[in-house]
Amino acid sequence: MQVTLDIPDEVAAQAKVQGVPVEDYVQRLLKQAACQTSEMARRKMTDAEIQAWLDELTQFSEKIPAMPGETFSREMIYQDHD
Repeated sequence: MQVTLDIPDEVAAQAKVQGVPVEDYVQRLLKQAACQTSEMARRKMTDAEIQAWLDELTQFSEKIPAMPGETFSREMIYQDHD
């Protein structure tokens, strides 16, 4: 598959430093990223990582308004229009 990209100057400079064509350097970066992503998906999270993830999810939960005690009705959802 072929994709056209605008490569940042920093990436092109890194390719030049390593002495490889920009195309090869970008392909290597993409392969590395794909491998890291699949490794992360297979790896089990530690208890500390899970807790940190949950803490991040609930970071602003105190700002969520409380649910009304009554059952939701169509009128409640669409009270500002028909």
